[in-house]
Amino acid sequence: YCDHLPLYRQEQIYAQRHGVQLHRQTLARWVALAADWLKPIYEQIRTGVMAGGYVQVDETPIDYLEPGNGKTKQGYLWTGSRPGGDVFFHWETSRATACLDNVIPATFTGTIQCDGYAAYRAFANRRGQTIELAGCWAHVRRKFHEALEASPRLASWLLGQIQQLYRIEANLRAHHAGPRLRAAVRASESRPVIQRLERALLKLKASKRQLPQSLLGTAIDYALGQWRTLEIYLADGRVEIDNNLVENAIRPTAIGKKNWLFVGEADAGQRSAIIYTVIETCRRQGLNPYQYLREVLSRLPNMTNRQIPEVIPANWRKTQRTLQPTP
Repeated sequence: YCDHLPLYRQEQIYAQRHGVQLHRQTLARWVALAADWLKPIYEQIRTGVMAGGYVQVDETPIDYLEPGNGKTKQGYLWTGSRPGGDVFFHWETSRATACLDNVIPATFTGTIQCDGYAAYRAFANRRGQTIELAGCWAHVRRKFHEALEASPRLASWLLGQIQQLYRIEANLRAHHAGPRLRAAVRASESRPVIQRLERALLKLKASKRQLPQSLLGTAIDYALGQWRTLEIYLADGRVEIDNNLVENAIRPTAIGKKNWLFVGEADAGQRSAIIYTVIETCRRQGLNPYQYLREVLSRLPNMTNRQIPEVIPANWRKTQRTLQPTP
């Protein structure tokens, strides 16, 4: 999972380079056993991510092997990420709205940042006033970028306005601005840009010069359809301008699936979710996943459930710092 190395390749490496016969089924059982031991840590990480009242959510397709006929079907690895915090993955065999009930706990109240996929709006509507959706300016920017070649003048101007929003965010990051300062600067500097953008988009829409099916027409409709959610970040300094952090968290799984192609079975999807959660959280905490897993898997058999919080990556990192000798 760290190096995106499928089990069949590991089986060949052990046999050809080291003369060790380890069947793929044996390796698969070890992976399953490791995921089972790591599940309590996974649950602690997931609880922590969802406890802050603000989470970024995205999903990526991953094939899995359908039993019986050797064919693959499409499942999804859903990802929840707290900016500045940890990340967790959750496996589902579909992308339906109902899957979000298993991703987002019933007790969660706050802001979910996501793209324009309709399932998120349907889920939020069903939950009522407890959930607010925040949009992603990166998705809006991509759609106008796609229209750049067909409508260079208009798309360039619109992209220039969006770029101003990103320059403001870059400046805030450079000054390590906290939520209050971010909200204040966005109110004074970003809001006028967004208001100017909205007026321009509404004018373009009313002019009917852009066909709805054209790339620019599609981008305009997408942006206006998401407008309320795109404004959420202005008033809430915790919320990012886009969903890129959660997309970055998904990237290692995308690299991995190019190598191993599919999950062995539907049940194996959640095992992958557990292991990816621990590894990617280690990376976010600046930990070496191998060193962490080596120690934690050695300690877990002798631990009680009450001791599990001690070994989640964030707390384990603090422990390691206290153990380091003073120079």
